[in-house]
Amino acid sequence: MCPYTAAMRNSPSLTTKLLALGAGFLLVALSSIGLTLWVTWKLEGGAAAVNEAGRLRMNMLRMVLVLQTEPVQAVQQHAKDFDASLELLRTGDPSRPLFVPWSDETRPRFDAIRIDWANLQRQWTQEPRPDRDKALAQADHFVHEVDRFVETIEIQIAGWTAALHLFQLCMMALAIAAAVTFMAVSYLLVINPVARLQSAQARLRQGDLATRLPVDTDDEFGQLSAGFNLMAHALQASHEGLEQKVQEKTASIAVQNQRLAALYEVSAMASDAAGLTELANAFVRQIRRVAGADAVAMRWSDEANERYVLLANDGLPKAMAELEHCLHTGSCHCGQPQEKARTRVIPITPASAAALPHCREAGFETMVTIPVQMQQRVLGEVDLFFRSPVALNDELRELLEAMTRHLASAMEGLRAKALEREAAVAQERSMIARELHDSIAQSLAFLKIQTQLLRDAVVKGDTTKRDRSIDELDVGVRECYSDVRELLVHFRTRTSEEDIEAALRATLSKFEHQTGMATSLTMSGHGVPLPPDVQIQVLHMVQEALSNVRKHAKASRVELRVERHPRWRFEVQDDGIGFEVAQVPPDSVHVGLGIMRERAQRIGAVVQVHSHLGQGTRVCVELPSSPRPPVPATLAAGGPVQASNSATPLPAPALPAPLQELLT
Repeated sequence: MCPYTAAMRNSPSLTTKLLALGAGFLLVALSSIGLTLWVTWKLEGGAAAVNEAGRLRMNMLRMVLVLQTEPVQAVQQHAKDFDASLELLRTGDPSRPLFVPWSDETRPRFDAIRIDWANLQRQWTQEPRPDRDKALAQADHFVHEVDRFVETIEIQIAGWTAALHLFQLCMMALAIAAAVTFMAVSYLLVINPVARLQSAQARLRQGDLATRLPVDTDDEFGQLSAGFNLMAHALQASHEGLEQKVQEKTASIAVQNQRLAALYEVSAMASDAAGLTELANAFVRQIRRVAGADAVAMRWSDEANERYVLLANDGLPKAMAELEHCLHTGSCHCGQPQEKARTRVIPITPASAAALPHCREAGFETMVTIPVQMQQRVLGEVDLFFRSPVALNDELRELLEAMTRHLASAMEGLRAKALEREAAVAQERSMIARELHDSIAQSLAFLKIQTQLLRDAVVKGDTTKRDRSIDELDVGVRECYSDVRELLVHFRTRTSEEDIEAALRATLSKFEHQTGMATSLTMSGHGVPLPPDVQIQVLHMVQEALSNVRKHAKASRVELRVERHPRWRFEVQDDGIGFEVAQVPPDSVHVGLGIMRERAQRIGAVVQVHSHLGQGTRVCVELPSSPRPPVPATLAAGGPVQASNSATPLPAPALPAPLQELLT
């Protein structure tokens, strides 16, 4: 270490220098102020002593006057006051302040005054007292001594005053010198370093990254200069490597964009694929392009993970595709068992043991297997084949696994859609079976009974029973035919997404055309339109009510009243013969009430039937405030349906065993 550097590091800091300079200035200022106050205090005490001495002269003249006119007691009293004034001059009074500036000149003068006063007091307080002329002469002499005493005090005061003026002139000169010194020190220690920092910062801002500051002190500005140099060096190094970093970042962003584009394409492909084969063919082309593979095979595994079936391939030799169309799990490198399924890179060498050497015979040297998994279940496997050795980096591995996860989700989505379609078909079949049971099946059962009765009547030769059975068969066939036509009308019914009014008018128009009965529709209130699936159920319930009117009411007019607010309410009113609802047995032919019960249960509605003999029938369907979607018919098990003169529950129709098995 050089001596200059060691000395620089041992030098005081800028803060220490400024504090020392300020402390020196403060000390000088306090000393000058203290000295000025002390001199001023001395001058005030001397001035008060001059005043007190002047009182001595005045009191002396008074005593001469009292000596000539007053008795001895008065003279003695004035003498005591005179003694007090002399004692005050001798001791002083710091509180006023008042004190005599004692010196070699003032003290003899004061002693002479005291001696003269002692002589005068002794002569004036005794009898006989001096005459007027003598007393005046003695008083003049005393006053002359007092004047000389005051003169010595004034001389000292004048000296202190001159010294104070000289000190003030010195302090003024010192203040000027201090100001000049402070400005010079400030420039050297603060202003000049700040200016150098500003200049260097300006050059750095203009692009001169080689700018550096000399570090010639170890104070705060020296530390700032060293920090500035470090910052400039870091900026220069960063700027020199910035282009390379930008290129690296751009390349990384490009790779990320390629990954996102690949994942987006896989997602779009999965959403557009109509079937598993189409999805597999599109996926193998996409993953081959992303991975740069020479061939790709996608295999599907059954639920038990016993075998892998080749769904699609791209670039795979035809012979290899035919030979490996179906592989048993674990029979080769392809087709991993579920418990061992993971992404693997498998080198294919002549010495490698493989049960199926098709890969080696096709000229492939590396194979990458990626399982297609969904919730711990293996759906299949994607095999990538390369004709050269391949090392799979982490980024490519993550991308390929992400693509296979998208593939697994798409395969599961196709499976779910297939299950939904199957469930929809099953539900439609169940509905058709229920409609057939609730209408045609019962009519056919009735016809079967009448056919047996007709056969018995023919065998017995009973013409009366035969003719009655034939008439019943004719009526039953007509009713069965009407039920078939009504079912066709039901299945062809369409609703509007906006309002149910058009569908209701169409239903009433068909009913009026078929039966010749007068109909009317009244819509009141305003409300939110019903969902289409709820509209279907409501229309079927209204049609069931109209069907019962056609079959049993013998009415001439039917009114349909609909309220939209505060909740949807449908009311079918006829002027027919009516019936006693409470007297209807569970196995009655009035099966339409049971059909309405099931439909109401599926949408959470309430059905009420009010009827009396000779007073017609009124069927009310009231929906909840928020109609729920219909539940599957196979899940219905009782519901909020009421039917009576006031509110008597309706029984549900029992299903035959064969249809019950079909529905469940």
